[in-house]
Amino acid sequence: MSSQIPVGQNVVKALNLNLRRGADTLIGDISWQVQRGQHWVILGANGAGKTLLLRMLTGYIWPTRGSVEILGQTLGRVDLRVLRRSLGWVAKALEELTPPETTVLEVILSGTEASLGLYVEPEARRVREAEELAGEYGLGRLAHREFWRLSSGEKQRALLARAAAGRPAMMFLDEPMSNLDMGGREQFMALLEKLSAAPGAPTIILTTHNTLEIGAFMTHGLMLKGGAVIASGPLAEVMTAETLKATFDLPLKVERSPSGRYLAYL
Repeated sequence: MSSQIPVGQNVVKALNLNLRRGADTLIGDISWQVQRGQHWVILGANGAGKTLLLRMLTGYIWPTRGSVEILGQTLGRVDLRVLRRSLGWVAKALEELTPPETTVLEVILSGTEASLGLYVEPEARRVREAEELAGEYGLGRLAHREFWRLSSGEKQRALLARAAAGRPAMMFLDEPMSNLDMGGREQFMALLEKLSAAPGAPTIILTTHNTLEIGAFMTHGLMLKGGAVIASGPLAEVMTAETLKATFDLPLKVERSPSGRYLAYL
């Protein structure tokens, strides 16, 4: 599906998204557009609404009001089972939903069906492709190990390989590095950067509360606080001391390293 949407055209169009639970407004009238060829980071403190926004974009939560178009399809008027085959998803929460006895190879293979666990006998071609992906993602020697036995870093790399296996047009990553040590984070980010540079790369949308997890390949940023947009636009414009102070309620300074990574500090 990614080849059907030219670079520069919208792959996400959210209009006046609002989410209420009782008297509380969790997401307040967010309008946002993402174009193919862009890679966005959604930055905010815990509880800012980052995960809720991703779940609304992928149809796991329905907004109280507002509309969402993904890859030209309006949520509520499209078969989500079909649409999600074009959407990769990586999140720590998927670790708990993956059947523990599932092997690494089966986890990767499940990405082609957008399922959790493998429920159909895969074609030999798919198995070979999954084995190649396991090798590319540093999991070759672990291909037949049960998922539950992996380290946190290995699990997230397996889930990233799973998402890539489906050749998605878009990839949503919900704080995938929040539980990783420095080595695991850097391995994961290197794989993301390689994925972003590949021919036909998916549009990547990543949530985080840590500026060090913003790869140099990311192009745009959406800053959230309390379910509202603080700033939105090209990273060079939104990654400022003023916007970070407003986003995190701290007098932060920010520097960009020669490698393109951002460091924020008091």
